[in-house]
Amino acid sequence: MSGGSQNGTVNASYTEFLLLAFPGFQGARYLLAIPCFCLYVIILAGNSILIYTVKAEESIHTPMCLLIALLLSVNICGATVIFPQMILSFLLGASHISLTLCLTQMFFLYFILVLECSVLLLMALDRYVAICHPLRYVDFVTKKLLVVLSLVALARSMAIVSPVVILASQVRFCRSNIIGHFVCDHMALMKLSCGDTSRNRVVGLMTRSIHIVFDFSVLLGSYSRIIHVALHMTSGHLWHKAFHTCGTHLMVTLTSYSCSVISSIVYRQAKSASQDVHNFISAVYMFLPWIVNPIIYGIRTKEIRDNVLKLFQRKLLL
Repeated sequence: MSGGSQNGTVNASYTEFLLLAFPGFQGARYLLAIPCFCLYVIILAGNSILIYTVKAEESIHTPMCLLIALLLSVNICGATVIFPQMILSFLLGASHISLTLCLTQMFFLYFILVLECSVLLLMALDRYVAICHPLRYVDFVTKKLLVVLSLVALARSMAIVSPVVILASQVRFCRSNIIGHFVCDHMALMKLSCGDTSRNRVVGLMTRSIHIVFDFSVLLGSYSRIIHVALHMTSGHLWHKAFHTCGTHLMVTLTSYSCSVISSIVYRQAKSASQDVHNFISAVYMFLPWIVNPIIYGIRTKEIRDNVLKLFQRKLLL
């Protein structure tokens, strides 16, 4: 506590917290650490294999494959922000975290989630140019452009997340110092506040709404145009290739956004549900895309699939 006594007086505010991952399962927390660790290893291994494949094979250093590698790198960063602290919480019962580290974790978590959406937008634009303007694709979509757009994506993520975290840092927390979550989630932390957080809720809702509306508009516009052009292709081979590649990106995009939207709706509607249920919903929303993205791209992207098989065959022959 700082600025007062520890009983939640007017000037008191906690600066140290306990992350309690699943409060209702503390008796089985050691058992929960095992699948949690296995899930972390699966995410690291699945994404790393595809990233290494893209890096090792110069023949697939295309804009599309580089963007896939970038997305998978973001997946690994997201998992690393959450899982070590989560596993520690299971092993120790509750992991101590300072307010500064809590806000830092919150920033990087939301930064990565927004960055993931930004990369999906870049993929949609890449497919738009490739299918709708194929003759200009090589000249327009260059590695230099990808670097510039990636920097814009980083700046966009920072601009969206920073106001939420800055406002959270100005709140007083005196209800409790126990965060009933596996990560420093904004809503879980705001439940501990003892002051007016209406500004935080408004800013959080506005940034999230603007972010989602903008993303959906760009994605809807890009893929609508892509589908329109693909349907008018005379070549059956080109038609199939266009729908196959776009279908892969759409599967990943729908997984990410549907998890986000459904979890937000359920989180707000199921107010009577236990904290464990809310935490499980958050876990599915965050972890599912990181697990399925490498599976989808590894199976459906021929260039990556073939080169992954080649790499494994080389290792077996050694």
